This record gives sequence, structure tokens and C-alpha cells, in this order.
Amino acid sequence: MITGLAHVCFVVADLEASVAFYRDVLGLRPAFEFINDRGEKFGQYLHAGGRTFLELFQGEQVESAGERQSYRHLCLEADDLRATAEALRRHGIEVSEVTAGSDHSLQAWLRDLDGNRIELHEYTAQSKQGPYLT
Repeated sequence: MITGLAHVCFVVADLEASVAFYRDVLGLRPAFEFINDRGEKFGQYLHAGGRTFLELFQGEQVESAGERQSYRHLCLEADDLRATAEALRRHGIEVSEVTAGSDHSLQAWLRDLDGNRIELHEYTAQSKQGPYLT
């Protein structure tokens, strides 16, 4: 049975810049690196909290023949969304205003260095997800 989200994987144009963004700006912790047979780093795992990770690989974003991508965004939970958004803005990151979504949770939006959409999310007492949170 499925017990949770293990990781989300992105191919990024500049691995070190992306690691720095997710580590230094968003606060994810580096977990481990992927090293090839030549001793070169080609990927990085970052811990997002709990049992959830972000996986980054250096490479080009290409369209695979006949493969349709339906990725929309990565959502990261914040404990104080307004303070988090303000801290990101002080880092020069464009972050949308904090609003309540149709699920009654707070949300704000930004993009990473490769243009991937990131939703920042805070559960509220009225969040529809509430009965499922542990």
C-alpha cells in the first residue's frame, strides 16, 4: 500500500545552483549525492522533512518522443507561510501574495531556477486535509 510521497525528481540546468536554491533559500537539507564512475557529481537528494525528499539531476530538459508530461507543481509545507514568504522576498525571490485556496489552506507561489512552479502551503484549522493529517 502507498504510505506517502517519497520524492519528487527534477532535471535541472545547473545542479549546484539548484542545490543552493533549495538548500539556502528554501531550507531543505542535503541528504546524499549521486556520483558517477568518474567521481563526478550528477545528482543530489535533499530532505524536505519527514520521509519526503527532492531529487535533482544535472541535465537538459528534453521532450521525449510520445511522452506527455503532466507535472504542474511541487508543494512544500511551511509552518508559518507569511513569515516564510517574507523571508524569501528578502532573498530576492518573487513570491505571490499569501491567499486561501479552495481547500481552505494558505498558499503562495514561486518558481525555482529552472522555472518549476512551487506552491508553499500551510494547513489551517479549516483545511479540508485536516482529518487526514497525523
